[in-house]
Amino acid sequence: MPHIKVLEQLQENLQLVYRQAIDADNKLNALQQAGHGKFQAVFSKEQGFNTSSNRFLPYVKELAEELEEMKLDTELDQQGLQLMVKRLALLLQTLQAFKRKA
Repeated sequence: MPHIKVLEQLQENLQLVYRQAIDADNKLNALQQAGHGKFQAVFSKEQGFNTSSNRFLPYVKELAEELEEMKLDTELDQQGLQLMVKRLALLLQTLQAFKRKA
């Protein structure tokens, strides 16, 4: 399986995103308790996620589940991989922007 390195890199990036998402969700919880952060979802459906949440961790979970499915496939789905990388990058960018502003 020549795509093992690609999947390992995605796994490492998801672990990084997971840690950042925990911190961001904690900040969002604090903002909500203070009466701020009144929004329905971090990302819209048009951005490629099936999940709809006002926290980051459910989006990370969605990507992690898809990655596990990719690991089971004998051939790497190029289209699925491109979508995964696109959404992972969007998640990282959004987390970084949130960290700078929060």
